[in-house]
Amino acid sequence: MSDEGATPREIVLEACRRNNTSLLSEVLSSIPSAEKIADLLNNARDGIGNHCLHIAASYGSFLDHLLDQEDLEVDPLDRLERDTPLHKAVRFINSLSPSERDSGHPVAELLIDAGADPRIRNKARLKPVELVDPRNTELRDMLQRAEYSMTVGDDVVVRDGDEDGPTGSASDSE
Repeated sequence: MSDEGATPREIVLEACRRNNTSLLSEVLSSIPSAEKIADLLNNARDGIGNHCLHIAASYGSFLDHLLDQEDLEVDPLDRLERDTPLHKAVRFINSLSPSERDSGHPVAELLIDAGADPRIRNKARLKPVELVDPRNTELRDMLQRAEYSMTVGDDVVVRDGDEDGPTGSASDSE
């Protein structure tokens, strides 16, 4: 039996649970390379299969600090529900009172800005937008915009020298 104390994985998960940025910074600063930090963060799971991002999103914790790390996987699936961190963020926001919801929206926004895919379905075949409390129209709109942007974003081709975007609109044909 080891007397060394908690492992870096255990410390990272606990820091995510407690929203303890100084503890997270301390453990990450002790790791010699960005590659090893990414490996730790991408592979750290709790007993039920939640990654550090799932835990942070579930508590509305310091996602920005985690998302600043190079090569962090933003769409890992948890073992139990096959949720992404964005699913967890929506569940967290739903748990807030209506007067507190605006303070929870940045949790989802940070994940979306980092590249989280709102089109991924969980074990129940639900996308994050389908978990949103129907009264929370702002969050639903944010997720729908993100989904639309990801769906059509790859379809637009801009050629060199074509800064104004695609040409040939109906208004040009008069």
